[in-house]
Order: sequence, then structure tokens, then C-alpha cells
Amino acid sequence: MNNKKFVRIVAVVLAILMLLSVAMIAISALADVSSSASSRATQAQIDKLKAEKRDFEREKREITSKINSIEFERLKEIEKKEVLDERIMLTGLEIDNINETISQYNTLIREKEYDIIVAQNREEAQLQRYKTRVRDMEENGIISYLEILFGSTSFSDLLARIDFVSDIMRADENSYNALQKARRDTLTAKDELEVTKVELEEELSYVEELKTELEEQLEEAHALIKKMEEDINTERALHQQVVAEEDRVQKEINAAVAELARLQEAERQARLRAIRNNQPSTGTTWVSGTGELMWPVSGTVSSEFGIRTHPVFGDRRMHNGIDIGARHGTNVVAADSGTVITSTYNSSYGNYIVISHGSGVTTLYAHLSSRSVSVNASVTKGQVIGLVGSTGISTGPHLHFEVSVNGSRVNPRTKL
Repeated sequence: MNNKKFVRIVAVVLAILMLLSVAMIAISALADVSSSASSRATQAQIDKLKAEKRDFEREKREITSKINSIEFERLKEIEKKEVLDERIMLTGLEIDNINETISQYNTLIREKEYDIIVAQNREEAQLQRYKTRVRDMEENGIISYLEILFGSTSFSDLLARIDFVSDIMRADENSYNALQKARRDTLTAKDELEVTKVELEEELSYVEELKTELEEQLEEAHALIKKMEEDINTERALHQQVVAEEDRVQKEINAAVAELARLQEAERQARLRAIRNNQPSTGTTWVSGTGELMWPVSGTVSSEFGIRTHPVFGDRRMHNGIDIGARHGTNVVAADSGTVITSTYNSSYGNYIVISHGSGVTTLYAHLSSRSVSVNASVTKGQVIGLVGSTGISTGPHLHFEVSVNGSRVNPRTKL
């Protein structure tokens, strides 16, 4: 092989190595950008949740200040319970917030662990490339550069070859710098993982504190209701209020069902007109129930539908639903598909939701710790609509579940 041909081959090989080095550095940079963007997205979600957490803490401080004030002591017991319910709801929302933050931290940790694997692989690959290049330099060394330069045929060719050698040397320098960066990336990823794990442990510890705080708040609220029930005059006044609230709510349900039926009929007529006029059909797609109800929560029935006798005073009273005992925060689901016609709070039912399933059937879910659906929302059978609580007139976590058919309450067991 003549000298000129050898020099040309060496130049081509060096050029290929240089291009490969630059390409791998670019690919590594793109991988860094992709990984960084994913982490930023998760971190942004964590930062948003922490901002919400600060809002919850501020609102809780305001409620606690109100509870500790002289004005709170002057309130009626039922009004006090409403304030305590509000504090309990805020604590529950804060627990939900922390649990979501913990979920995001777990996602971030998985990303950081992946980042470490990627960084270590990148470092190893970069090290192997660097070792290969060093071996090539040891085998060819400065002679190859000199042969490239001395093989020039003219002064302009010499200048071009000098630029070419400079490019190769810069590629070698870039390869070394890429190796150093890969090592720094690995160490940074490991450090970030440790920081994230520490922050996760702090959130886990805080959520346990909140759960303890919630239990104490629930006991305080339940004690207030029990105290009211132990006094015959207060208890009877409380019962009269509950009965009045139940009657009012049922009237509101009947009115809402009638209004929903009116809207559905109006939209049905509008669709028929659109069909006759060959126009596109618009409007709400109303969800209808299957006609068969499922249990809205997993638990044990603690109080049946029908007449029940007060354990202390012997009064006989109508219980218009069934009470299903369950842990505070247990998911409550829609017993059937339908449209939400009520989602609100009152002093007797606490947080409650009413769903219209069509054919005159409605279901009511009361004493919820929180509600996750709003009025006019369409829900499907089995969809989570809220969480078990003890808001309103309640002495323990449970779901009060009612079923109405054509405006009259019926025993839910006949429909389940």
C-alpha cells in the first residue's frame, strides 16, 4: 500500500470516529433534555400540590382560630358542628393532597432511578469510546497526523489538512469532556434521588400526623352530637330539625327531577325538529340508569329502613334510608348511572349527593366527608362520587343511603 493511499485511509477512519463522537454527544444531550423535561413535569405537579397544601393550612388556621374564639362558644350546638365539619373536610382534603404528593414523589423517584441507570450506561459507553480513541492514538499517534500533513500536494491542501487535524483534535477533546459530563450526570442523578427520598419521607410522616389529627377532630365532633342526644329537650329539637330537613330535601329532589324531565323532553323535541329539518343534532346526551342498583359502599348495615326506637327516650321514629358503616374516607360509588341533581351540604345530611336515574328513581348519599361530582354531571354505575364521612348529624363514619321512586322514599334493600 503506497504512502498516499495509507494517509487517505487513516484520514477517512479518523473522520468517521470524529463524526461518531459528535453524534453520540448530541444523542446524549437529547436524552438529557428528554429526561429533564419529564422530571420538570413531575416536579411542577409537586410544586402545585404544595401550593394547594399551603392554602389548606391557611384555611385550617382560620377555622381553628374561629373554634378557639368566644364567638364559637356562643353558637348553637348544631352551628358548632357545622364549623367542626368544615375543619374535618379541610383536613380530609389536605390528606388527599398529601397522598397525591406522595404518589408524585414515587413517580419522581422512579424517574430518578431510571435517570441513574441511563447516566451510568451513558458514562460506560462514553468511557468505552474514549478508551477506543486513546488506543487508536497510541497505535497511530502523532505519526498519523504528520503523515496527513506531509501528504499534502499544495499549500492550500496543507491548510485544509491542518483544519481537518484540528477538527479531529477538537472531537477528541469533546469526547473527553463528554466522559466527564457523563460522570457528573451520574453523581447528580444519585444526589437528586437521595434528596427526593428525604422529601418523600417528610410527606409520609406528615400524612400520619394529619390522620391522627383527623381522628381527634372526628372524636370532638362526635362527642358534640352525643352530648346533644343525651339531653332530651335538645335531642327532640334536633330530631325535629332533621325531619324538617328531610322533608325539605325531598321536595327539592322532586322539583329537581321534574325540572330534569322538562329539560330532557325539551331536548328530545329539539332533536326531533333537527332530524325533520335535516340539521345536525345538538344538546346534552342524558345518561339513564340500568334499573338495577348496586351497593354504594362496602360495609355493614348498622341501621335499617323503617321505624326505629330511640335507645334512651323510647321515641318511635321513621328512618328513611339505611346506614352502612364504613371507614372514614372509603370510596362511595353511584348505585346506578344517571345525572347528579344535588351536590351540597346541610346541617342534617352534612355533605350529600342526589342522583336521578330516570323512570322516577333517585338515590341519596349523605354524611360524606367530601364530594367529587357536581350538579348536572353525568355519572356511570360504580363511579366514585365521594368519600364516607360523618358530616351533619352523625356520631360516626357511615353512609346514609336513600332511594326514592316517583317522589316517595322506599326501602333501598328492595332495589339492591
